[in-house]
Amino acid sequence: MAIPQIILGSGSPARAQILGFFSLPFKQIASDFDEDTVDFEGDPAAYAERLAKEKGSALAKLHPEAVILTADTTVYFDGIIYNKPKDREEAQSFLRILSGNPHAVYTAVALSARGKCYVKSEKTLVFFNELTEEQIGAYLDRIKFTEKAGSYCVKEGGNLVVKKIDGCYYNVMGLPINSCKELLKIVGVDLWKHLKVL
Repeated sequence: MAIPQIILGSGSPARAQILGFFSLPFKQIASDFDEDTVDFEGDPAAYAERLAKEKGSALAKLHPEAVILTADTTVYFDGIIYNKPKDREEAQSFLRILSGNPHAVYTAVALSARGKCYVKSEKTLVFFNELTEEQIGAYLDRIKFTEKAGSYCVKEGGNLVVKKIDGCYYNVMGLPINSCKELLKIVGVDLWKHLKVL
């Protein structure tokens, strides 16, 4: 069975890296959907799912024959969502609030194909270390915080802010592999058959 044309509808290098763990050919094309048009109504999973679906719908209009994977990640704490900060001041405020506290990360993945859309979401609990103002400043000096939900990155040295994780690591990175596996089955793609040789 031929592999369908797959588009990763995201500009995220981390998501491309995760999908690149498999010998599955894909193109990376960012969706132009305006995320600010979707309001948060209290359910972080539903919010992420709506955004992932809308991103996929926007790309499906341009690439109707493709299988499109889109995703959205949001950080949720104490009834509030923390998306990508607009500037350093907002990033600092996010990290102050999250410092020493557990919060939830929700990533929704949508698969758009054949005029239909399927979506799955996952939740991971992330526990932060207590952070000083000096540590927050040093951290923001070194990461592209405007590209990160919650203003932090769980990869590499970014893990200094994270004490532990309860759930899927790749969910926090922005593309949970198990959700992708289940969704791609719908279009006849088995990720087990595309494992790369390590």
